[in-house]
Amino acid sequence: MTADSSEKLTQRQADALRAELDELEGPRRDEVVKAIKTAREFGDLSENFEYHAAKNEQGLLEARIRTLRARLDHAEIVADAGTEQVGIGSVVVVEGGGQRMTVEVSAVGGAGTVSPTSPLGAALIGRRVGDEVEVQAPRGAWTATIKSIS
Repeated sequence: MTADSSEKLTQRQADALRAELDELEGPRRDEVVKAIKTAREFGDLSENFEYHAAKNEQGLLEARIRTLRARLDHAEIVADAGTEQVGIGSVVVVEGGGQRMTVEVSAVGGAGTVSPTSPLGAALIGRRVGDEVEVQAPRGAWTATIKSIS
């Protein structure tokens, strides 16, 4: 994400990122600090696996915190899309290639989500129930029909 770009999030999605950030900056950070302190007490740090593992975990934790802060700082909060057309936060049922799937259009990620910039997400944005969309995926193009939006 460039400095002048923004990520579109619904209020619910932004709240989920804030909740994760609060967890990481609070209890998770405290756990890592305690693990480092305990590992230091084991002696020689050069050969102390627990210390190096805890420091590595601290680095990963701090990187995730920076990422979440940056995403929230640059986020553009958008209204829920509703059920008329697909937008950020929409839960969409699509059928194509003999398969039916339910996905949420979300930049937050997670199970059952599709990014609005992914091939499927980009094809769905702005479309309505009954529309056929052409998905230009890396493994080849495919067609899907939008069955419902909620």
